[in-house]
Amino acid sequence: MADEFGHLPRGPARILKATRWSFQGLRAAWLHESSFRLEVYLFALLGPLGWVLGQTPVERVLLIGSCLLVLSIELLNSAVEAVIERYGAEFHELAGRAKDMGSAAVFVLMLNVLLTWGAIVGPRLL
Repeated sequence: MADEFGHLPRGPARILKATRWSFQGLRAAWLHESSFRLEVYLFALLGPLGWVLGQTPVERVLLIGSCLLVLSIELLNSAVEAVIERYGAEFHELAGRAKDMGSAAVFVLMLNVLLTWGAIVGPRLL
């Protein structure tokens, strides 16, 4: 039953439900989004590499975290695309704009990965 503010009860049961829903979302992205699968493969390569190449905890967080951000925004982009497709496949300017902006957000974070890795790992390679 909801509390006086309309929220569902909090506590361990709610946390377990939220965790289950999160895993359902990850599974759906894995099954239906080839871009997400590719980015997971890249993370599987870059995550451990970032752990090894990062010389300090901050460097490790930056190297690995930049990759995790790409995955997060890819999930949001996929959610936007799914909602748009729910209302039909016909072209609409605003739907196209929303999909393009979601794609651009993923692209910007990929540039962030390049910048982060280049700034931290690049000088060591030169």
